[in-house]
Amino acid sequence: MATETSKPREPSSSSSSSSTTTKNPLILHLHEKLSSCSTLIESGDEKSVAELVDFIDSVSDSAVSNHEDSDEQGNAVEVLSETHKFLLSPSLDQAVIDALSFELPKAVSKFAGLSNECLRIADSIIDFFIENCSPRDMLPILCEALDSWNGMVHAYDYVAPLLSGISKVLLAIQRRHFEQVKVAVPVILNVLKAVSSEFSARDTECMNLFIRALGIADSIRAICAKLEGRVLEKLRDVLSSYILQIMALLSLVLGCEIPRCLPLVSRLSEFFPFCGLSYLGLITGSDVDEMTRTFVAEEEDDYMRCLSYIKHGAAISVIWGHISVDVARAAGGDVSTVKDEILSNQTERWQAIGMFKAHILICRFPLGIKETCH
Repeated sequence: MATETSKPREPSSSSSSSSTTTKNPLILHLHEKLSSCSTLIESGDEKSVAELVDFIDSVSDSAVSNHEDSDEQGNAVEVLSETHKFLLSPSLDQAVIDALSFELPKAVSKFAGLSNECLRIADSIIDFFIENCSPRDMLPILCEALDSWNGMVHAYDYVAPLLSGISKVLLAIQRRHFEQVKVAVPVILNVLKAVSSEFSARDTECMNLFIRALGIADSIRAICAKLEGRVLEKLRDVLSSYILQIMALLSLVLGCEIPRCLPLVSRLSEFFPFCGLSYLGLITGSDVDEMTRTFVAEEEDDYMRCLSYIKHGAAISVIWGHISVDVARAAGGDVSTVKDEILSNQTERWQAIGMFKAHILICRFPLGIKETCH
């Protein structure tokens, strides 16, 4: 699996975890599982991977169930740390790395909500696989793991390291960029929509999750720099739809905390000039119609289904520009100018009224946002 663009591994000063001296029977058991895994995979038997994952899952389940137990939390950190050390061993065969890459990203992400240290190590393990395996293989692996959020305790913690992993692996892909991004974005948006419904506006994790989702937008924009012509136009449409859907989700979840929300709204709005989005085109819906016309023409029904809030995002973006001059400046827009233009054009005025009624007034956006429109 390391045939496309995976980087050759640098020798590591970390020794194999099996040589680490420990009195913790749980870690001794982990070392046995890891050693067995390595030996059996090299001989062509990958059944030991499932046993290793079952063991790691049992540790994360126990730590999540006993969050106040310092011993359980310590075990969780140690299991993650020793697994990472094992992966860094310079003697580890590539076949072992490839086999583990299918399962460990999902397994280690289950630890992410336990502590900042667990999240850091989970991020590092996923980064390791991205650096040492084929990016075109890792993208579907991470998307599949992301799509397995349902039933997870604190799913928003689970998806965080996977979102960051996707943002990094997208940058490592060297061919068929548009096709790869187009497959990943619906998975990401559907998961964000479902998981964000678990938040209250005061959850710190909520803000962190949207920051990681923004990292994916940054990666897509960076990919655009490698493209030209029609493929570039289509990828910009994908980026535009992604940004507007996140704008709507962010406003629904965090809109009642306007001061906290503004920095992220500004970051999202910074994409508008690059994507060719204007406040006039957003509030009348013409920009949205233009970008989605491509998806409809190409019968991208699966893609369109993940954009249920795209027109809400378009309309609310202009309202955010009305709330904050900094947001409007980031978007390269002037709400006053847009108002004047709408008032002087009857067709655009009715289009704007229709967007406002259909996608703001009857939607569950926080009252504080709606009140700014009067």
